[in-house]
Amino acid sequence: MKKIEIVAGNVQVQAELYDTPTAVAIANVLPVSGSANTWGEEIYFSITPELSLEPGAKQEVETGELAYWPSGPAFCIFFGKTPVSISDKPRAYSPVNVFGKITGDISMLKKVENGDSITVRAL
Repeated sequence: MKKIEIVAGNVQVQAELYDTPTAVAIANVLPVSGSANTWGEEIYFSITPELSLEPGAKQEVETGELAYWPSGPAFCIFFGKTPVSISDKPRAYSPVNVFGKITGDISMLKKVENGDSITVRAL
């Protein structure tokens, strides 16, 4: 399993990528950087390449999961409820390709603010 590091503002976390076509496509463009946007307890930022929804794409995800949102296109980090959550689980605005999961302390992500610089790189 490929490991990555996400640095956003003063926060640093590690994650593992799943074995999916989206994970492979994103791993192939690392490192990537952008400006963090927050939406409830989700951080997202624009990313290329532009990918399609995979079979199994979903709206409700698990806490700590990483996903690709084709409508953005955006790299998304879910660490709690979003404005469209219907339970305690995170919920994307529309279906996403889940491609990885944070392996460290996700509570640190609450410190990330809109506009913070964010970089994702392979370890």
